[in-house]
Amino acid sequence: MVAKEKELKTKELQEQTASTFNPQLYCLRLSSPSGSFSDIAAIINQCGGHIGDIKVIESNQKFVTRDVHFSGSTIQAREIISKLHDMPGTQIVDVQNEVYNTHIGGKIAIQLKTEVKNYKDLSIVYTPGVAEVCRTIQQDQRLAYNLTIKGNSVAVVTDGSAVLGLGNIGPYAGMPVMEGKAMLFKMLADIDAYPICLDAKTPDEIVHAVKAIAPGFGGINLEDIAAPKCFEIERRLQNELDIPVFHDDQHGTAVVVSAALFNAVKVVNKKLEDLEIVITGAGAAGISCAKMLLYSGARNIIVTDRNGAIYMGRKEMNTAKEELANLTNPSKQKGSISDVIKGADVFIGVSGPNLITVDDVKSMAGDPIVFALSNPDPEIRPELAKPYVKVMATGRSDYPNQINNVLCFPGFFRGLLDSYATTVTEKMKYAAACAIASNVQDYELSETYIIPSIFNKQVAASVASAVADAAFEDRVTKVIPEVDLKLV
Repeated sequence: MVAKEKELKTKELQEQTASTFNPQLYCLRLSSPSGSFSDIAAIINQCGGHIGDIKVIESNQKFVTRDVHFSGSTIQAREIISKLHDMPGTQIVDVQNEVYNTHIGGKIAIQLKTEVKNYKDLSIVYTPGVAEVCRTIQQDQRLAYNLTIKGNSVAVVTDGSAVLGLGNIGPYAGMPVMEGKAMLFKMLADIDAYPICLDAKTPDEIVHAVKAIAPGFGGINLEDIAAPKCFEIERRLQNELDIPVFHDDQHGTAVVVSAALFNAVKVVNKKLEDLEIVITGAGAAGISCAKMLLYSGARNIIVTDRNGAIYMGRKEMNTAKEELANLTNPSKQKGSISDVIKGADVFIGVSGPNLITVDDVKSMAGDPIVFALSNPDPEIRPELAKPYVKVMATGRSDYPNQINNVLCFPGFFRGLLDSYATTVTEKMKYAAACAIASNVQDYELSETYIIPSIFNKQVAASVASAVADAAFEDRVTKVIPEVDLKLV
């Protein structure tokens, strides 16, 4: 009976989550009687939608035609449209899902840097003029950084096996995410990034494909590749290529989480080395977060997976978790997340929705820090945790303290490309975390402001500078010769 009740409650919570989170953006064009908009707004609000921009298209003494933008889940949108259909005198002229509209035809395109208006132009950019440039690069391949797009190009590579909160959806369905990533590279760091979606399953296939395309790029951003194969793929590529390879789901997450925690501990007046930190999720992000925080000075970290706490000697663990067990959980605590979170100073969730409860949060140490980062549905709803938490962060943009990888990867790769880095080091990641944290001044710090906005244009520049400096300090940069135009 208890199990059945728990199953029903879980199902009910999932349904509530589905309608509350995962909002879409819609535009309704409505023709309605003058003075009736308050009734229209009431219906949208009653159904759980959130009204945005409103634009009057046409107006006369009897009717007004408006474009009404609102956000809501698919279930809410259908209910809103149904009730507006039944509203006397109101006609729905058009309904558009703005998310789908934006993605039609893709979100990125190639733009020419040089116009080709005549045969002379053609002879310069293509044959015969291009042949001499080819011969120059053949003599010294490093000149490809100067004479082609290589020096400002990043491949965003995925197999679609671990996309956002969607899981293994494959390379075709993963393409919209990779396009979005490419847009952010360009917008925030002026990097030309290209979605490379591989129909490949094994580490061998992925490594072989990436190595084959590597000559055209200055760096490789691995994205949404499932653990544990992502660890092997990154390690092998980093060892076998002379350009940097960065798995953003691991290291981008770890960098931004670390940056947020550096500032959060200031708010609660604690020290990183004194904290007991619990991380739920032992995949790519969770393991990388643990290692990054240990590098940064944390001493007591407990990581949990679906089988509970990870500790030395636990059975049925893969190689990555066995390595993690040797680095974390010094007191060898055992049990579920609810067991090990008791008395913890920090909770970091990088796993899945609704994994901790209000009682779990209440059991933490004084002034707890909770980063519920599963996206779009966090490990605990912020409004439930808020009364008992000192600092709350999520991966969502509709709550304060959004921890988002976009604060890291554009500037990180800008620094890698600018320094002609050949690899990624721990010093670079730590430097990037410190740079992100420094964009929130001490006088600005508060419980709801521990991490800069993703639209803060200074963040990418500061991260790029810090990463480039670290690359030179670690002596992992190439020397790229300049093209002697006089000699040419």
